[in-house]
Formats: sequence, C-alpha cells, structure tokens
Amino acid sequence: MNRTILVGRLTADPELRTTPNGIATTRITVAVNRMPNANGEREADFINVVVWRRQAENVAKFCTKGSLVGVEGRLQSRSYDAQDGTRRYVTEVIADNVTFLGSRSSSAQGGAPSYMPSQAPQGDMVDMSSMPMPDDGVPFPTGEEVAPMTTDVSGDDPFKDFGEEVVLSDDDLPF
Repeated sequence: MNRTILVGRLTADPELRTTPNGIATTRITVAVNRMPNANGEREADFINVVVWRRQAENVAKFCTKGSLVGVEGRLQSRSYDAQDGTRRYVTEVIADNVTFLGSRSSSAQGGAPSYMPSQAPQGDMVDMSSMPMPDDGVPFPTGEEVAPMTTDVSGDDPFKDFGEEVVLSDDDLPF
C-alpha cells in the first residue's frame, strides 16, 4: 500500500500552471517537522508535492507561504535526463487531497497562529454579555442544575403509522 499523510507549512507561495491539455497543476513544498532528536532539537523535512486539477486551483487561490496544510496522497519516484546529460531522480507526493488547516488570518501573518491558548482571542469572538437579548420566550439555563429531559414511551406504539410488519431473515442481512 502506498499512502502518505503529511501536515506542515508551505515554504513558498503556490504557482498555478496549466498543462498543454488544459489541466491545472501546482507544485508545493511542505516543511514537515520531525520528532526531536536526542538533544531535543527539531529538524524539518521539505517534501515536494504535486497537486492536480480543481484541488491545484484551490491551493493556488487560498494558500500562501506559511499556510498550514494537510496532504494525503501517494509517494512517486521518477527520473529524467537533465540538460547536462545526467540522469536525475525525483521523489514527490502526488496529492489526492489537500486540507487547509490554518485560518486565513494565520496565513496572512506568514503562518503565525492567530490564537495562542495563553491569550484571549482578538477579532474572532464577540463579547455578547452586554448585548441586548431578544425576549422570545426561549428559556435558558441560569447556571442552576437542569433536570434531564425524559420522554414517556410506555403508552402508544411509536411505529404504528409505518404500515405492515417487516420480517427479515438472516439471508436478508449483508453481513
């Protein structure tokens, strides 16, 4: 099985290109952190990723350098002859799916997270405690213990309006 899953940040702005047949493609490089080594230092791998068609258009449109992305795909190796006559080998991920994991504001700030757990969010949330609430008769808990809701089903048959009885045998089940 050839399956690759990566989570990392783009090292440059994606550049959308089109093949002679009109198929959109973009190449991105994703910086993926390794686990800390014995000295506690972190290193990164820079993985080349090829994205095709509509997904390539979306990556080029919505991602910038520093964007946090998740990439699912397959690893592929290929070779080509360089202009100097040498044989070159390339290993890259062919993306099946690219998920945008960061917010737009974190991408615009060069990948810096827009929310740190130690600080209050700014611009993302609105303090509604001072806003007037409509009096629509909908009760809200006031912090007191709320009794769980129960429904009495001991009386009528809840399935009486579904028609005739359905009989299944073991042969009808798919498992």
